[in-house]
Amino acid sequence: MTPLALAGSPLWYASRASGTLALLLLTGTVMLGIVSAGRARPRRVGRFELAALHRNLSLLTLVFLVVHVVTAVLDPFVYLGWAVSVVPFGASYRPLWLGLGTVGLDLLLAVAVTSALRRRLGARRWKAVHWLAYAAWPLSLFHGVGTGTDTRLPLQLWLYAGCLGVVVAGVWWRLMKAGPGRVAGRLTAAVAATAVPVVLTAFLATGPLQPGWSQRAASAAILGRGGQ
Repeated sequence: MTPLALAGSPLWYASRASGTLALLLLTGTVMLGIVSAGRARPRRVGRFELAALHRNLSLLTLVFLVVHVVTAVLDPFVYLGWAVSVVPFGASYRPLWLGLGTVGLDLLLAVAVTSALRRRLGARRWKAVHWLAYAAWPLSLFHGVGTGTDTRLPLQLWLYAGCLGVVVAGVWWRLMKAGPGRVAGRLTAAVAATAVPVVLTAFLATGPLQPGWSQRAASAAILGRGGQ
């Protein structure tokens, strides 16, 4: 989309800003979850304070996600419909990248609902669902990179790099602090912490940073209107 068109689209700005803030908050939430669990928890900070901060960041993440979804649906540039916000890969505009964001949102909603029902579900079931938050983070990151019409801007790239670096560093720190046992879990975390930066870098180099990405990412129905 041209600067002139953007100037008349406050909903576009609101959608992008709220989406970026939601990703930053989700990154902080995931980082806290990684470094504060089990033996890795910092000894100088109380468990109650960490839990309260983690909970508040999670709630703020959901608030900005709601703003992101509402402004994206209301943006007249392309018709999305409310169903796209909960049913993944059903959009006519950039279905894959929007779908990744929808899956991430659904996972976070599942975590929020089960957290509210934690006492009824029991700690084991709640913890099993709570792990979905870690899966929602890379999905949200790729959603932002693939859908974002400002991905090529240096500031946006640095924000994505910062989110990636924080979480990857947290994973490796947690792995170094981990005790014996749970080899499969540690191996999975190590593979993911290695694979996500590699895949994201390759994707950026061959996709959003290349000319014509908007046209290739959009559907044929939108091509006639040009890339946003």
